[in-house]
Amino acid sequence: MILAQGGHNPLIPIWQEIVVGSIGFALLCFVLIKFVFPKIEQSYQARVEAIEGGLERAQTAQAEANTLLEQYKQQLAEARAEAASIRDEARADAGAIKDDILAAAREEQERIIAAGREQLTADRQALLHELRTELGTLSVELASRIVGESLADEARKKGTVDRFLAELESAPAGRR
Repeated sequence: MILAQGGHNPLIPIWQEIVVGSIGFALLCFVLIKFVFPKIEQSYQARVEAIEGGLERAQTAQAEANTLLEQYKQQLAEARAEAASIRDEARADAGAIKDDILAAAREEQERIIAAGREQLTADRQALLHELRTELGTLSVELASRIVGESLADEARKKGTVDRFLAELESAPAGRR
């Protein structure tokens, strides 16, 4: 296909355009290789380092977190053991306090019983004294009626009634 009018075949490129296009392409490649690709590579390396650094930091943080978790678990176990020890001590102390309170209650009980016995003894002595006095008075009065004269003043003076009661107390049980 040859063009008769001296025209150019559109399928075959013009050599000047090929040269200009090749020079432009070479300049574009030079600029890309010299300036753009190093910046892209630098950005790529920075990004890789940031990601790897982030991964390393994450792994370091994970390792620290695991270490702290183990420490907390150990501290928790120690705290539980200490709490159990404190509970055992408290139970032992409570038992000791209970024993002390029971001992004090027994002592108080014995003291109250002893005081009651002393009071009973004192009441008995007072009652015996009162009965002796009453018995002496009644005896003197009975003797006065039998004899027909008043013996009360004479009995008081001589302590006759007291001697008689003392003789009764000291006499053996079979003779009474």
